[in-house]
Amino acid sequence: MTIPAQHAPDISSDNLDSSRLRRLRAALQADQAGAVQAFWEQIAAEGAPLIEPCADDPRMCTVTFVWREQPHDDLRAVLVVINTFSDRYRHNNDLTPCLMTRLAGTDVWYRSFRLHADLRASYQLLPYDRHRADLVIASGADRAAWRQVLTSAIPDPLNPRTIPGASGRPPSSMLELPAAPAQPWCVAQPQHPTGSISEHVVRSAILDNQRRVWVYTPPGHHAGNGPYDLLVLFDGAVWGHEIPIAPTLDNLIAAGHIPPLIAILPDAIDTTTRVRELACHAPFIDFLVDELLPWTAARWPITADPARTIVAGQSFGGLTAAFAGFHAPERFGNVLAQSGSFWWQDGGDFDRNAEWLTRQFAIQPRLPLHFYVEVGLQEWMLLAANRHLRDVLEAREYDLSYREYNGGHDYLCWRGGLADGLLALTQRWI
Repeated sequence: MTIPAQHAPDISSDNLDSSRLRRLRAALQADQAGAVQAFWEQIAAEGAPLIEPCADDPRMCTVTFVWREQPHDDLRAVLVVINTFSDRYRHNNDLTPCLMTRLAGTDVWYRSFRLHADLRASYQLLPYDRHRADLVIASGADRAAWRQVLTSAIPDPLNPRTIPGASGRPPSSMLELPAAPAQPWCVAQPQHPTGSISEHVVRSAILDNQRRVWVYTPPGHHAGNGPYDLLVLFDGAVWGHEIPIAPTLDNLIAAGHIPPLIAILPDAIDTTTRVRELACHAPFIDFLVDELLPWTAARWPITADPARTIVAGQSFGGLTAAFAGFHAPERFGNVLAQSGSFWWQDGGDFDRNAEWLTRQFAIQPRLPLHFYVEVGLQEWMLLAANRHLRDVLEAREYDLSYREYNGGHDYLCWRGGLADGLLALTQRWI
C-alpha cells in the first residue's frame, strides 16, 4: 500500500505576511501606546510561533517565528533553524531566507514562512551578536560552521513544547501545524501499565567492541508467558534513553493494537562506528544474529520466528534494517525503515553511483519479507532513492506499506512513524 503526498515548495517571505504583525505595524504607525507590550503579552499567553491560515489557500499556513530582543542585546541577526527545511537553503549556500527581520523601532524580530498545513518539524533559534555575525554567513557553505550552529542553537523561549535532543544536542521546539497527522501513542498515559527498560553492556567478538544495549520488557512480562514477539531498534541511546520508545510501546500494547513484545535497542557507540556498522556491513548483522539475539534469548523468552521479528531504524539505521532483512531473512522477516539512506553505494566500480541495496532487491530472488518504508517530503536528498526502493519492492511484489509525510530527517516525525510502522507490520499478528 502506498500513501502518496505531493506538495509544491514551501517558501519564506520578507514581507509582513502575518496579519498579527500587520496589525502591530498599523498600531505603531498610529502611535498607539502599549501596542508592542500588548503584542508580547498575547504571545506569552498563546505561545509561539504565530500560525495563521492563508486566506487564498486553506491548505497553507503563514507561520511566523518571533524573538524578543532584550535591552542589553547587540543583535545582528536571529537564525531560524527548521529541521531539514533550513538545510535546503544551507546547501544553496544562502541562509538569508532563514534570517529574522527586525520590526523597525521595536524589540520584535520575525520571519514568516508560507508552509503546508500538514507540516511537522522540530526547530531552534540562534541569535547572533556582533561577535558571531560572520557565522551565519560561513554556516551556509562550511560544514564545521553548520555543526557549530546546531550545537549552539536553542529552543524557542516563547514555545513551551519541546522534544529532547538526540546524541547530546540541545532540545528543540515543536512545530505541528493543524493538519499534521496525529501522534496519539507517543506520550505516556498514567492510566496504562508500564513496561520496564534496563541497560546492559554486550561484548562482541565479531566486531571486537562492546556497546550499551537497552532492553524493553512489556507490562506483566513473565518467562512463562513467552516466547514474546521481538523488535530490534537501532540507535538505542536515543530510543532507550533520550527520546524513549517505551511509552509508545506501553500505549500500543494497552490499547490491544500490538501484542506484548520485547524490544532490543543496541547503541551505535559513536559516529564513526555508526557510519561503518550501519552501512550494509555484514559483520554487524552477524553480530545481531549470532551474538546479540542469543545473548537476549538466554535472559528473556523471545521468539525465534522471523515472521514475528521486526528490525527498525532511521537514516543509516533504516538502510541497515532493510539490509538485515536481505542478509538474514531467516531471522528478520519484517523491516521498518524510516528515512533510509538508500542512496548508499558499496564503493566498487560496478556499483559506483548506484543504490546498492535497492539493486540487490531488484536482481536477487524475492525474500519472505514485509516492509514498512517512510520518508519525509522535506528530505530532498533521500526522497528519490526511497521512491526507487518503493518501485522496486512493488515490482517484485513484496508486501509493502509506503508513506510520505510532510517533514524532515527528524525524531519528532520518526517517533510517530515508529508507531505507524509497528501497527502496519503487526496487523497480521493480532
